[in-house]
Formats: sequence, C-alpha cells, structure tokens
Amino acid sequence: MTSTAVPARVPGAGPESPTDCAAGRLPLPRARGPLTAALLGALVAGPPGDEAAERLRPVRDIAGPALDEAGERVLRDDDVQLALAVLYELHYRGVDGVDDAWEWEPALLAVRARLEAPFEAAVRERAGRPACAETDAAGVARRLFELAAADDGPSLSRYVAKRADAGQARELLALKSLYQLKEADPHTWAVPRLAGTPKAALVEIQADEYGGGRPGRMHAELFARAMRGVGLDDTYGRYVDLVPAVALAAVNTMSLFGLHRRLRGAIVGHLAAFEMTSSVPSRLYGNGFRRLGHDADTTWYFDEHVEADAVHEQIAARDLAGRLVEQEPALRDDVLLGAAACLAVEGDVAAHVLERWQAGESALRAPLEPVAAGPAPGGPAEDGDHQRV
Repeated sequence: MTSTAVPARVPGAGPESPTDCAAGRLPLPRARGPLTAALLGALVAGPPGDEAAERLRPVRDIAGPALDEAGERVLRDDDVQLALAVLYELHYRGVDGVDDAWEWEPALLAVRARLEAPFEAAVRERAGRPACAETDAAGVARRLFELAAADDGPSLSRYVAKRADAGQARELLALKSLYQLKEADPHTWAVPRLAGTPKAALVEIQADEYGGGRPGRMHAELFARAMRGVGLDDTYGRYVDLVPAVALAAVNTMSLFGLHRRLRGAIVGHLAAFEMTSSVPSRLYGNGFRRLGHDADTTWYFDEHVEADAVHEQIAARDLAGRLVEQEPALRDDVLLGAAACLAVEGDVAAHVLERWQAGESALRAPLEPVAAGPAPGGPAEDGDHQRV
C-alpha cells in the first residue's frame, strides 16, 4: 500500500492529528428553476409516508418540460443537474431538512430514473465510443494510458501554476469542494461489486484516499486544510449554490456510475482515468499555491497526490481496470466509457473555468466573499502551454 506521507515542514500534522473536516449534511440548496423548486419543496415537507407519490406529482409533471427545455445541453442545465445532485446526495450524507426515509422511496427513485436517462445518454454522447481490441490486463491498461495521453483539453493546472491570482485560486478550491470533501466516496460504491484482484486493488487505492486509518490524513481532510488555508469555509457542501451546472455534472457522473451495479465497469474506468490525470496537475496546482505565498499546510493536499497518484494510476489501470476486464470481458466497453467520460466532463469543467477567468469573470455562479487577509501574491504571470495533463 502506498503510504500517505506527511510533509515534515507541516506544523502539527503528525499521525495523530485530529480531523477538522466537517461531517454534516449537504446544506439545503436554493432552487435553480421549476424542477428543483418542486423537488425541494416536496422533500422538506416531511417524511415520504403513504402520500409520497402524490406529493411528488408536481415534480413528475415538471420533469418532462424541464428535460425538454434542457435538450442537448442537459449537462449544462442548472435545474436538472442540481436536481440530480440533491437526489444523489441522499445516498451519501443526506441533505439538511430532508428526512432520510426519502433515500429509498420508490416514487422518488422513479423521478431520479426519469432524470438519469437523458443524463446518461448525454454523458455517453460526450464520451464518444473509444475502442479497444484487447481483453487482457496489459492491453486494457495500455489503451487507458493512450486515452489519457491523447486528451487535448485545456490545462487548468498549468494556468493555476503560472497565472492564477489569489481570488482565482480560492475559486478553484470552492469549485472542487463539492467532490473533494467526499473524495473517493463515489468510487467506493464499486467495492462490493468486485471480486478478487480488482477488489483488492480498489481497496488498496481507497485505503490511501481515506488516510490509511488515520482521520487527519484522509484526502478529504487535507483538502479541507487547503480550504481553510485560503480563507474558505470547509463546511461540507458550503458552496453548492455557487457551483455551476458543468461542475455539478462532473460529480453527478461519478454518482451515476457508482450507484448502478450495471455501470461498475464505468466507475472503474472513471477512477483509472482520474488517477492517470492527477499526479502532474497536482504538482502544478501545488506550485501555483506556493507562487501565491501559501504554506505547506495549504499545499499538502496537492503535494500528497503527486506521489500517491503516480502509484495509484498503475494499480488502477492494470490490477483494477485491466484485471476486471480479464474477469468480465463484457465490461471492457464500459471501462473505456468511464475513462472517456471522466476525461470529457472534467475537461468541460476546466474549459469553463479558463474561459471565465480569461474573460475577467468569476467561474462560479456568484463571486466569493473576499477574504480579509491572506498571503501576498506570488511572482509575475507567465504565458504557458494550456494542454491538459
């Protein structure tokens, strides 16, 4: 197992350091349209009970028109993506003001299925149809590395390393926090759906993500440290109302793959691509935050991923994804789907952020409140290659 290393220069970050990462529910978000207004209204009215189907009638009535309006841009539709995010969150930590009994309410699951069908179709369309003639572990791993290497999306990490200002760095963490504060959880749904070598490989990766049994070293906690270091609130889901649809869609893609056993190959492929495209960007992100004057406590999250994910990508590609396809050759296309979808939706997030920043605008739905005091800005901006790595 890869050890979760502690930078010697981080004060008070020893192996027994307590975790400060919030463990609460997702704050009840504000509605972004008629669909989420109806959905949230039904959920906060109390436990489902015998009248659940009737209470959800307005949601069912609105779902069709909402999806029609979203059309081919369903991955960018705030109303639909927030609705899916709320429905998925019931399977994670829950939502403030929503009774836990809603999680397995059949009428609500039917609503989710109605929204998932066009969402899944859009994810598949966005991912394309990557082909692979191999079903042996080495061949599958080789194809996954080829997909990652061929990804030519914009490099957000290079921009942060060389050009981002302090406000943009804070926006980056707020944007990422919706997933990073529950990092690894969507992929962990796959554990009971695997067996043998793939299962052992996934558990090895996830054990590192969860800190090797030490709460203060969980990657979600390291990300919370980074948030606090730039003056952000690390409360779970604190910035949900600021996260745009394109970023919600990236997190929802993980939940879609993770929560459906039939898509277990896709969540495995997603994790493989996630790990393959993490190590170098993490180094660049860390460099960017150092350039802006942040200390090792703030950059620890990124520095940890430089080493850990360089190892994880090999395990994920060969022992996890490759061996899964050897066990179940019928899952090969799903593994490739998951990898391609990861590269596509994460690339869409990067493109959105860079487009907004380069236009002098916030990448969030509304600007963050300014921090009272922080590190001095770093060195001068430099032009650089924006190829995604």
